[in-house]
Amino acid sequence: MSLDHATVTFLDALRGAGGKPLYEQSVDEVRASIRMASQQLAAPPTDLHHVADRTIPVPGGEIDIRIYTPRPIIASQSLPIVLHFHGGGFVAGDLDTHDAIARYYCKHADVIVVAVGYRLAPEHPFPSAVDDAYAAVSWAVEHSHELHGDASRVAVTGDSAGGNLSAVVCQLAKERRGPRIAFQALVYPVVDFDLAAAYPSRAQFGGGEYFLSNRDMEWFGSLYLTDAQRQAHDLRVSPLAGDLRALPPALVVTAGCDPLRDEGKAYADRLSAAGVPVEYRCFEQTIHGFMSFAGAIPAGLDGLSFVAARLRAALHDA
Repeated sequence: MSLDHATVTFLDALRGAGGKPLYEQSVDEVRASIRMASQQLAAPPTDLHHVADRTIPVPGGEIDIRIYTPRPIIASQSLPIVLHFHGGGFVAGDLDTHDAIARYYCKHADVIVVAVGYRLAPEHPFPSAVDDAYAAVSWAVEHSHELHGDASRVAVTGDSAGGNLSAVVCQLAKERRGPRIAFQALVYPVVDFDLAAAYPSRAQFGGGEYFLSNRDMEWFGSLYLTDAQRQAHDLRVSPLAGDLRALPPALVVTAGCDPLRDEGKAYADRLSAAGVPVEYRCFEQTIHGFMSFAGAIPAGLDGLSFVAARLRAALHDA
């Protein structure tokens, strides 16, 4: 499988910079490098009507959220709400690293986006991120009127670790009988933490030449999980292990040269087999994280446009 020219140029630049693999860096170094990459390589920021930061309560503490509103909303109107969970291996990433993505969805899907700054490992290991994600969706539904949002049109989305949290929240909402989620958009999600599982894409693309490696995933797992062997089969860690019947309609996006590609495809296939309406799209010639690098990889902007269009169709045209 060949990479497109922009992705090759991106990877050549990474190799030329001579940086250490993620798994050889400290947590602080990884957080700083992801923050720097997002500032330099994200899509151009989208102008919006209003952006506001606030904190909300979660089990055992509070977290930051950022609320994006695309346009003025008169009193008699409301817009769909999209909860956005950032990627970063449950260890890195924040509201700022994924600000451009949240802005893009807000404007182009014409939705209120609530970006969630869930607590990170290793300071806050599993299940803190899951608890925060579920609490954030519940909060958004409960405060929908305050947000000028429509509690009957709520979606979740996220990339990588954020895709994992989006999938997990949908399963928990079904199990706990609420809140109701109308749609899930999972972008190169982590859905199977069983690192011994024999996915061909892990063998083909996990050696470190394609940005994300299998050893990086092992490192993230060692920080996020306190008992990886046992917790890897918990649906709150590996949503592929759950009962996928009666879940919200889904979009699953993967990258062709990503070690996570095949588990994402397996999740889409399992959803379909369980009777869940699902659309699968693989951007064949690029890598994990390509939508975060939309300023350098044009496929990233194509991906953002595609996801935004599907969110808009699911929440406005249903």
